[in-house]
Amino acid sequence: MEILLFGASGMVGQGALTACVADANVTRVTAVVRRPLGIAGGKVREVVCADLLRFAEVVGEIGRTDACLFCAGVSSVGMSEADYRRTTYDLTLAVAKVLVGISPAMRFLYVSGAGTDANGRQMWARVKGETENALLGLGFAGVAAFRPGYIQPMDGARSKVGWINAVYAVMGPFYGLVKGVAAKFATDTRTLGRAMLKAVGPGGVNGVVESAEINRLGR
Repeated sequence: MEILLFGASGMVGQGALTACVADANVTRVTAVVRRPLGIAGGKVREVVCADLLRFAEVVGEIGRTDACLFCAGVSSVGMSEADYRRTTYDLTLAVAKVLVGISPAMRFLYVSGAGTDANGRQMWARVKGETENALLGLGFAGVAAFRPGYIQPMDGARSKVGWINAVYAVMGPFYGLVKGVAAKFATDTRTLGRAMLKAVGPGGVNGVVESAEINRLGR
């Protein structure tokens, strides 16, 4: 498979990149980044796109792609609904519409979150839910919306937010217990990355995928 990856600088994207590099079935990973990350090498290459709303301007550099792992995203904390919608719904759909226009046979995987609900009361849940629904109706060969809950970083993956890393450091020794009793809500970046590749591989998975199914796919 040739994979297109968005969000490689974030914790979830780092887990996806690690899984891609480790998987012999992945022949190339093209990471679309806002600025160079220095991760290119081997089967990984970088394509710089400072503004994903202008992704169409760099799509010619992408080449053949079998699947897209869209792991880019921001926390809604402190954001207005208009700003969060722009960085979530608008950016994701700007990319997806370009890709489905040139390669409708590809599979698209969107990392959403537990509790997502297009009709929910929480702003972030509504926006993510609307994003999921829009992607599912675009016309890709397959679309999966992953809804992980708690995610424990593994293999050196780190959040870009300092206080979140502190929480993960505290939770790390207890993660095995948490996952054992709450598999419906907890996963880790290693399992999540493997599950993503399983979901976009032969046979694939379509629709909403909750944490329990993520863990099953990523075993």
